[in-house]
Amino acid sequence: MKTMTRTLALIVMAAVMTGCATTNKQDPFEGYNRTMFEFNDKVDKVALKPVAKAYQTVVPSFVQTGIGNFFGNLGDVWTAVNNFLQGKFEDGALDVVRVTANSTLGVLGLFDIASDSGVPKHKEDFGQTLGSWGVPSGPFLVLPLLGPSTVRDTVALPADIYGNPWTYKEPLRWRNVGTGVRIIDGRAALLDASNLLEDAALDPYQFVRDAYLQRRRSQVYDGNPPALPHDDELEENDSNNK
Repeated sequence: MKTMTRTLALIVMAAVMTGCATTNKQDPFEGYNRTMFEFNDKVDKVALKPVAKAYQTVVPSFVQTGIGNFFGNLGDVWTAVNNFLQGKFEDGALDVVRVTANSTLGVLGLFDIASDSGVPKHKEDFGQTLGSWGVPSGPFLVLPLLGPSTVRDTVALPADIYGNPWTYKEPLRWRNVGTGVRIIDGRAALLDASNLLEDAALDPYQFVRDAYLQRRRSQVYDGNPPALPHDDELEENDSNNK
């Protein structure tokens, strides 16, 4: 945990030292972020994306579904914890029901029995929990290999890692194999979206940044975020110009 925290602190320091001035107050580290974004994009195109394409082509769809369900079930454990920490006890109880049903009747989570039975799936992490406690998101930050984040989500990352039950899987070789499969499976699920981004976005970095910040804000407020001050100002200006 100390090593992870120290590494994340160094990343934030590097962003501060290499950041350049920008008109976007949410992205004061734009210089660093764009460099890291380009690095991640090159790694993805050279390594991860080709492997994900091969995985999607070779692995039967029902196996891919089972893999996604298995790791999704593990993720529901940490989601339940965060719902309880946020005071959303009903959602947390439903998450416990999901994990119980899918881990037993769903054969260790390979089958999503809970969703088929109408039990909703939630997605909560410690960054959202901190946000619900009133911790501001801080500036946008692109992490090496991990991609878009914020200072708050970066600080929360160690808790998310150690809150994942797969982190404690033994022996280590099986934990590493499972982690690799999970990453590839997740990337394969995003192939269509990434292709659309490459074809449509004039500035992929700006598109990803704005979409990420908007999505995270929506997640923290459960889909009903309050209006930002500058949003009100824009609406007022639009009204005055009419």
